[in-house]
Amino acid sequence: MGPHPAVAAIRLAVRRVLNDLLTEYHHPLAEQPAGRPPRAELLERVGRATRAGRARQIRARAGSGAPAQVPAPSEAPAPHAEGPLVLVACSGGADSMALASALAFEAPRLGIRAGGITVDHGLQYGSDARAADVVARLTALGLDPVESAAVRVAAASDRTAHGAPYAGGARRVGPEAAARDARYAALDEAAERHGAAAVLLGHTRDDQAETVLLGLARGSGIRSLSGMAAVSGDSGRYRRPFLQLDRQTARTACLAQSLPVWDDPHNADPAYTRSRLRHEGLPALEKALGKGVVEALARTAQLSRDDADALDAWAAREEAAVRDEAGELDCARLHALPAAVRRRILRRALVAAGAPGGSLFARHVEEVDRLITGWRGQRAINLPGKVEARRQGGRLVLRQG
Repeated sequence: MGPHPAVAAIRLAVRRVLNDLLTEYHHPLAEQPAGRPPRAELLERVGRATRAGRARQIRARAGSGAPAQVPAPSEAPAPHAEGPLVLVACSGGADSMALASALAFEAPRLGIRAGGITVDHGLQYGSDARAADVVARLTALGLDPVESAAVRVAAASDRTAHGAPYAGGARRVGPEAAARDARYAALDEAAERHGAAAVLLGHTRDDQAETVLLGLARGSGIRSLSGMAAVSGDSGRYRRPFLQLDRQTARTACLAQSLPVWDDPHNADPAYTRSRLRHEGLPALEKALGKGVVEALARTAQLSRDDADALDAWAAREEAAVRDEAGELDCARLHALPAAVRRRILRRALVAAGAPGGSLFARHVEEVDRLITGWRGQRAINLPGKVEARRQGGRLVLRQG
């Protein structure tokens, strides 16, 4: 008798992602393209990450006053030939525990090392004890290495959308965004230190639907409506196997395997926007429009992502053509482009000039766009990061300072 259907579904989703990783790393267990040396790129990449991790550990010991012990070449940990290391980010909730269990089951069968990390945000009483409990659960599943990372969530008043202050004045962000910044920073650090090829995240189709609605409520563009990518981060570090599975499937898989889960009270706290959307907004939409809203929103995200990717590629191709010999943006050439392509070029140019991407909103880009399409002698536009945009001699001139 096979596994419970929910368990089979989560395992299949993880197996597909792991197979993709093996193919990307040209592992011998995956199909080898003709002429490619087996494991060469895998060993090189994992080796670089491992050496970087040892160097950070040595610097940390030196900074703490402990003697820095540099391992001899023969003692240096060698990359594991059986496959890359994959970490699962686990909060102890149903989604991430289901993901951890599927990774623990599938990884050994593909010759992949599997580990886990839980992040202690320190936002609730007893969070350190909960983090220790999650570490114990992941260890019991057979994951190794497993660790807890404690982070400090900065106050909203001193954060920008990407966690860094900028010269034009910091933009307030809520506790959800601040916690997310701190969490991803911890996951990045752990992945680099352990030389992990990927970090799996437990976002489900329901999370995707919520993300699309939040983007819609902000009046964001098509990129925001595309939701979360299945693969994101530097070098495709973050993978989301469950974006095609609903939240109930993950919870059912935990029940079928008798896996204990922890329900974060923040997820039911109406003080948080996503929580209100989850418990009030989406149910109201389903009551008014019928079942299938979540699936439709997730499908919208994928269609929007396909369109956004195509427009981004178009803008990248056109960017060189709209610059003159001095590298300045030619207003006439920009005006001839479709608005969606032109505004993408403008946004890229503004970020390159020093405007922080997390603080550059659609309204900023629209104001600069009017210098191209509706110029009537208006003055320069001041933008985040002390970037100034002005039209001069038929050229769009961007300067910082």
